[in-house]
Amino acid sequence: MGLLSIIKKVKQREKEMRVLMVGLDNAGKTTVVKQLNGEDTSTVSPTLGFNIKTLQYHSYRLNIWDVGGQKTLRSYWRNYFEQTDALIWVIDSADTLRMQVSTAPHSLSTLSDSSA
Repeated sequence: MGLLSIIKKVKQREKEMRVLMVGLDNAGKTTVVKQLNGEDTSTVSPTLGFNIKTLQYHSYRLNIWDVGGQKTLRSYWRNYFEQTDALIWVIDSADTLRMQVSTAPHSLSTLSDSSA
């Protein structure tokens, strides 16, 4: 039995998942996490670094890593991939200017290239 098989079995028993949430600044990542957790969203401010929230969903514990999206922080996104079970890419569909100048697609492409 390999190391990966052992880790998978332990993860299945624990039913705990690490979810990485990234996207451009002001895309609504923190708002989504707060809404999922049933918290007030009227006092959301930009994330400096990252926030971790643990949500219980049925028998699963979801550790959601909400990582800041400021341009100065994007180069550090790749450091959060280790032991991540899921990736959520948040896009503000109302921010048409960023979609037109391809900021969001370029950042996602850069993110996927650096994780390989």
